[in-house]
Amino acid sequence: MIDLNSDLGEGFGIWRLGDDDALLDVVTSANVACGFHAGDPSTMRRVCARAAERGVAVGAQVSYRDLAGFGRRFIDADPTELADEVLYQIGALDACARAAGTAVSYVKPHGALYNATVHHDKQAEAVVAGVKAFGELPVLGLPGSRLLHHASRAGLRAVCEAFADRAYTPEGTLVPRTQPGAVLTDTQQVLEQVLRLARRGELIAISGETLATEVDSICLHGDTPGAVDHARSVRTALTEAGVAVGRFVAG
Repeated sequence: MIDLNSDLGEGFGIWRLGDDDALLDVVTSANVACGFHAGDPSTMRRVCARAAERGVAVGAQVSYRDLAGFGRRFIDADPTELADEVLYQIGALDACARAAGTAVSYVKPHGALYNATVHHDKQAEAVVAGVKAFGELPVLGLPGSRLLHHASRAGLRAVCEAFADRAYTPEGTLVPRTQPGAVLTDTQQVLEQVLRLARRGELIAISGETLATEVDSICLHGDTPGAVDHARSVRTALTEAGVAVGRFVAG
């Protein structure tokens, strides 16, 4: 069985990004922005309510405090402050989730923080410390990352994910968005990557090398061009291939 997750609630005020409702009909886990890179209280509560209606798991998508940069700029944050900000974001989203009759059931870093915690020990430890201060929540991240290493050491469930619409380096990390070909926009490319992951546990790096990887969840970005069509096609293709789709946390 494979989980499908997506980044949702990434609007702010009158600004909207992506089609949250359409994606909530497809995915099984929702990474909800917590107000630091995107999102606001009303957006957070609305997305949590609609996720609860559909039986979709709510995850806290924690970030650097960087609304202007959409959380995609590295910040050399003090580890203690970063841990506290992670705790703050989880708590804020959990309040909205509980008002909607559900609760935060996992945590996933966003953007630059996600990428930093692949190799940055101090920041990976800080994110895990913030999660641990809140409770025993699973942590979703890149296989082999320092984030998942520290999550496991702290007694938290480390959940491996891959991306349907992102290209990979030979080292198994994401190709930076500043480089050509970093984002897959063709539906057929996306389907080929997802089905190879589900059937063979493999990714093809941008260099052509085959990478072995076992994942519990596949991320479908909500802000990629054609995101909803990609998501619907992925879900249909997995079902037709006999791959069960379901959330990685109980619910």
